Amino acid sequence: MWLEYLPIGRDRSHTLLRRGTDSIQRMFQLDNNKLKLIGQWERDGFVITTDKNRLDVQFIHEFLSNTSYWATSRSLEQVERSIDNSLNFGLFKDDRQIGFARVVTDYATFAWLADVFIVDQYRGLGLGVWLIDVITSHPQLQGFRRWLLATRDAHELYRRFGFTEVTEPKRWMERTIS
Repeated sequence: MWLEYLPIGRDRSHTLLRRGTDSIQRMFQLDNNKLKLIGQWERDGFVITTDKNRLDVQFIHEFLSNTSYWATSRSLEQVERSIDNSLNFGLFKDDRQIGFARVVTDYATFAWLADVFIVDQYRGLGLGVWLIDVITSHPQLQGFRRWLLATRDAHELYRRFGFTEVTEPKRWMERTIS
């Protein structure tokens, strides 16, 4: 594999292209004086990106608060705050967002995979597998001691990526606010 460095525009961002099975594009952007890595993966007309500016926050809020079983009634402000404080992965067909996931992490030891969804129309196409593969292989999400997630119905998907049931549940506690 080889890397190619290309400047792209006035926003002080640059692109690294990596040639492989999927088209992978990574951008570095200056955001609040911090250099941020933005990844973009393309396959069969679909795109996964970590570019927060491309996310359709209204779409994400609508799905989470009205369709998901885990985030019913989540407010728009809560969705916006969760996106602002996570590494986000938007899934797109053309310019239309069709899926989402986010990772809450300290980038050193721990990651929580949350709010993973793909709209019904695009399920069964392998996009969930691809999304989780992109997330778990993301260069900024490597070497952690532990990943966690909660699911009601997608255990088999996550098992493909090494997730298992919590081995010592008595060690874990939660605080739930009604």
